[in-house]
Amino acid sequence: MTIAMSEHTTRAFDADLQELTSMIAEMGGHTEKQIVEAIDALSKRDANHGKRVISADAALDALQREIEQKAIATIATRQPMAIDLREIVGILRIANDLERIGDLAKNIGKRVIGIGSEDVPRKAMRGVQHMAALVLRQLQDVLNSFASRDSAKAVNIWSRDEEIDSMYTSLFREVLTYMMEDPGTMAFCIHLLFCAKNIERMGDHATNIAEAVYYMVEGQMLLEERRKADGTSVLSVAFNA
Repeated sequence: MTIAMSEHTTRAFDADLQELTSMIAEMGGHTEKQIVEAIDALSKRDANHGKRVISADAALDALQREIEQKAIATIATRQPMAIDLREIVGILRIANDLERIGDLAKNIGKRVIGIGSEDVPRKAMRGVQHMAALVLRQLQDVLNSFASRDSAKAVNIWSRDEEIDSMYTSLFREVLTYMMEDPGTMAFCIHLLFCAKNIERMGDHATNIAEAVYYMVEGQMLLEERRKADGTSVLSVAFNA
């Protein structure tokens, strides 16, 4: 009887874990779409598109709540230990980071409304688009590392954050140059810098997910301190707020 009950509990936990994994995949897909839509709205300076990005964030918030509720119920009823408990804790961490990325995409949507139809420095806009493409690829890769429980791939993604930081630093300096050369671009450039900082933060959350995957698989935290390549001047403090 005890063995049968144990097998039943194991099967029930596996079913719960599979459901949570599917929910993370769904949430990840929504998050990826939010990034794409936010950058598309910014590129076109389409305020209505920006409003749709803002509205769509509610679906991500709801998914995070569902995942939290399911995870807590699983812990309470299945009482997982060791690696099983790490899986649940990791999933909770990943859901939180995905929700934060969604918030950052929503912030870009709000900036699009503020920008309106102002002219943009095209080179700077291309820099933002390239930076967003790198972050999107990083997010897709880290979600794949979660699905396959591939800790080596997670470490590789974790180490790629420096490239995004370097791009942000370069873009920051370039946009400041535009502002000094043409004060008429200042309003747009300030909005663009906030958008770029939101994208850089998305990269940070993707690397947080990589850390969670590594913890789930290996049972320990990544001990190496993540290198940051943000060399912007003291003016960047305003964009870290």
